[in-house]
Amino acid sequence: MSEAASIQAPLALLPSLAPLLRPWLPQQRWFAGKGSALTGFTLVSATELLPARGPGPGLLHLLVGVRQPDQPAGSTGDCYQLLVGTRKTLPPALAHALIGRVGGGPLDGLTLYEGTHDPRLAALLLERLRTPGTLGPLHFERFDGAPAIPGGLAPRPLGAEQSNSSLVYGDTYILKVFRRLHPGRNPDLELPLALARAGCERVPAPVAWYRAATPEPFTLGVLQPFLHGSRDGWVLALDALASGDSFRTEARELGGVTAEVHTALADALPVVKLSGGQAEQLAAQMASRLEAAARTVPALQPYAPRLRTAFDAVAALGRRGRIWAAQRVHGDLHLGQILRGPRETPWSVIDFEGEPTRPLTERARPQPAVRDVAGMLRSFDYAARTHRPWNPAWAQACRDAYCAGYAQTSGTDPREEPELLRAYETDKAVYEAVYEARHRPDWLPVPMAAIERLASLD
Repeated sequence: MSEAASIQAPLALLPSLAPLLRPWLPQQRWFAGKGSALTGFTLVSATELLPARGPGPGLLHLLVGVRQPDQPAGSTGDCYQLLVGTRKTLPPALAHALIGRVGGGPLDGLTLYEGTHDPRLAALLLERLRTPGTLGPLHFERFDGAPAIPGGLAPRPLGAEQSNSSLVYGDTYILKVFRRLHPGRNPDLELPLALARAGCERVPAPVAWYRAATPEPFTLGVLQPFLHGSRDGWVLALDALASGDSFRTEARELGGVTAEVHTALADALPVVKLSGGQAEQLAAQMASRLEAAARTVPALQPYAPRLRTAFDAVAALGRRGRIWAAQRVHGDLHLGQILRGPRETPWSVIDFEGEPTRPLTERARPQPAVRDVAGMLRSFDYAARTHRPWNPAWAQACRDAYCAGYAQTSGTDPREEPELLRAYETDKAVYEAVYEARHRPDWLPVPMAAIERLASLD
């Protein structure tokens, strides 16, 4: 793979882009800094995947630091990956992807747009991944156990964007493009790769990926098999609720699947012990998140003292010598992260990135496996709350079946650690309350119902 074409006058590039990025970035679903002013930009890297002023559309790969007022002094801000298409004029079919027209700088007079929406540019990304190599600071790599990637697969964006962007190629592969970047290897590459090398078939193996070798290393995107025709556990659970079915059998299966993945992760990656001061530190972190959340969501304040007792109980057990195993976990497990294909094919677990709002160092830290269990238990509550009338008995039956399935496969019932399970479920519900208050206020009653229940436990 040849070296990237250099960008003329790189120092003039960002000043000419900033007037366009300032209004455009906050409108993107994956931009994390909504509601706060953009005070400046830093150009981390710029690479022409296709020449900006070539005979056809150009594709510019940018890593841009975005500064905002609430960030530490001297910080370059959050780093975002941008895939910017360039054309002299934008065809009507791409009008929805418009960023703006550049005035001045090396791209003067060109129209910029979101490149992942252009099939010609999206196809180029797959071509780069088909042939491992280096393009400027970008490194394209393949999993040595993966079959060759065929060419000519038609790309399309996958539905509504979330915290990342996804491209599907011919119903064969899906490329997840990470938008807000954190230094280091993203768990959504690290963990599936470790599981694939260990022979775990519950998780689709990475086929290829690309990364940046800038002063700080970043994982930029991961290509995996696309499980065409699959439906996620959330959709299946809602179907069961709508038809009056129990979903207990599926919940028990999901518990077993979770235990299988946890066992494989424990075999593939180090397991450590959590005790004493570490348990106190874990509890203190949870309590700190609760305090911050109560300032953001006033509805939490009346419950905060009782919720804090869940964290105090874990700290007290640690001081008395209780030891828990801590390992790598999924980190954001819920019904939407587990897929089942047609004709009763096995369940698959996806999206190991963890909660993207939390620092990568925290997401990569070994934790008790019950954290994932707590996430799934909260998901059953969410599903039940979408149904009218609310069916708490349905959620409780699923919770019990899930834990029973986990215990049958792993030999350890998460309900036998009630203090730890309550602490993690409380921490998750607090996280949900903040998220819903910020993004979906109409959903705030869902985590608040759990907050009320958890605050009443002894």
